[in-house]
Amino acid sequence: MNHPPHDSSPSYATYPWQPVPPPPTPPPPRAAPRHPALGNHRDLRVLRTAYRRQRRVATLTALGYFTLFLILSGCAPSLMNSEVSGGLTTGLLLGLVQLPVMCLAIALYEFTARRRLDQLAARLRKLAELEANRDHRR
Repeated sequence: MNHPPHDSSPSYATYPWQPVPPPPTPPPPRAAPRHPALGNHRDLRVLRTAYRRQRRVATLTALGYFTLFLILSGCAPSLMNSEVSGGLTTGLLLGLVQLPVMCLAIALYEFTARRRLDQLAARLRKLAELEANRDHRR
């Protein structure tokens, strides 16, 4: 068992009747910026949400059709082997239609990006440039 040396100071105040020193003063609050920071901008959140929604719709369109094709292939082989016309089976037809569905998903993604998201991104880019110029002038 280790005992502290005899000359060590106690862990309590030597003179308890002395006043407690005041706590250190907190630093003064910083002045709030005149404009909200760009990272907290509402339009930026709207843009992120729109991109997320757009990615989900395009992905679910392409994967949903492919999943439907796989489920039909596994669960309904008689349907997939049925002949549509001239030796073309339903399975082959659905497999061939998969490429246009993918192209449609890509076209829809680009159309909505150009129509909605690019305008919002351009506006945010312009705001960021104005913010950078304003901060640079200070």
